[in-house]
Amino acid sequence: MREKIQILKDNIERRIVGKGQVIDRIIVCLLAEGHVLLEDVPGVGKTSIVKALSDSLSLSFSRIQCTPDTTPGDITGFSVYDQANGVFKTLSGPVVNNIVLADELNRTSPKTQSALLEVMEEHKVTIDGTDIPVPEPFMVIATQNPKEMAGTYPIPESQLDRFMMRLSVGYPDAKSSEDMAKRFLEGNLHDKTSPVLSATDILTMREEVKKVSIHEDLRIYAVKIVDETRTKAEISCGASPRALLSMLRCAQAMAFMADRDYCIPEDIADAAKLCLPHRIMLTTEAKLSRTTGDYLIGQILTRVKV
Repeated sequence: MREKIQILKDNIERRIVGKGQVIDRIIVCLLAEGHVLLEDVPGVGKTSIVKALSDSLSLSFSRIQCTPDTTPGDITGFSVYDQANGVFKTLSGPVVNNIVLADELNRTSPKTQSALLEVMEEHKVTIDGTDIPVPEPFMVIATQNPKEMAGTYPIPESQLDRFMMRLSVGYPDAKSSEDMAKRFLEGNLHDKTSPVLSATDILTMREEVKKVSIHEDLRIYAVKIVDETRTKAEISCGASPRALLSMLRCAQAMAFMADRDYCIPEDIADAAKLCLPHRIMLTTEAKLSRTTGDYLIGQILTRVKV
């Protein structure tokens, strides 16, 4: 399994230069049955990473380009009347695929954003009373531009809570930029990648991730971290029970990626840094003082005894 993961990562890195850590974390979410929110300025490769991942897996893929006039039906699907047979037919939307890219999610209205709530949690969509399950494995990867940019809507807290991680791609370093420029001028920057893993491979890995053991002491450690987010003065709304479960599954996937069948304290701490900052709501005073969720989670990790 470890060799297959490395093959997947190498295949993605043929098209994505200098973003090994981001790729690792996306693979962790894939194995942990989580969803990913990529937040960064335009042009740093958010969409390219998702397309490279989908091209490396023999899974169905769909892309939803979110715009202000996108409707919920454009995502979930809708019913149309079949005049020939005199009945309504249900047409499923692009969300009924293995990997779904919601590009620039915060450029569409909160009403349309909410169309993803059900499918991200329950892995099914409801169209006029008809339940349509999505294929497994299923994963939503959304991208968003920073909130300060024109024409964006804030993503509701209930939506953020359904993403396992919120990642920033960031600018490449000088060496990676030079490599990117060289490959671009040679015409091989966007080489087509072929699938290296199947749906069965991913489902098998997910089952193996669930078997990774977490000692009782580490479970208590994880619970204490989450409890601290609910009592800290700078936080008006702490991490939810869903966040705790997501953090534990993420820690299992990290251990699996490290070729271990058990978790260590570092797995729990690293999972907390990735799974909790976007799930907590800061007080007005904390926002005015430019305090961030990442900083507060870091403080909590230094205070909670391992």
